[in-house]
Amino acid sequence: MIKFIAAALWICAVTLGAVFYSFQAAGQRGAAEPPKPMLGGLDYVKTDMISVPLLRDGSIDGYFLTKLVYTVEPAEIKKLSVPAQALMTDQVYSYLYSNPQIDFTKKGSIDLDAFRKSIRDTINTRVGVELVHEVLIDQVNFLSKDDIRDNALRRRKNAGETAAAMTKAFKTAPEH
Repeated sequence: MIKFIAAALWICAVTLGAVFYSFQAAGQRGAAEPPKPMLGGLDYVKTDMISVPLLRDGSIDGYFLTKLVYTVEPAEIKKLSVPAQALMTDQVYSYLYSNPQIDFTKKGSIDLDAFRKSIRDTINTRVGVELVHEVLIDQVNFLSKDDIRDNALRRRKNAGETAAAMTKAFKTAPEH
């Protein structure tokens, strides 16, 4: 009977030791692997369309239009007293106005990597913590004054044609 009790206590001790060791090993393994930056742990925040008028020689040369997506630390973005959208928009304006050498009519002079890096670094410096990890471009366009004028004329012409067609259809419609 004593052998049976000793064997039962030995089995319980070995089982408890194995469970304790497995929890220790699992905890160390999970702590050693940092989360991948593009696979989780970050929030993805989309901006609305940001429209920046570009001035050259005292007049508007065109409009820079962009939609951005940026990855942020969820805990840090909750601490902001200013909306993150306002920070992002301000940095886009600041970047474009502090780099007047960028010519949007020449696609080769635009360095999107420098644009993204500058936006990220200046926001992080301004906030004082690593808030933004990555800035991704969802959409980017440049509309010159001529493009805007052509679009406005095209809309007026289409509106006039539509109104004329409706008037003609109204005149030829049978009365009840």
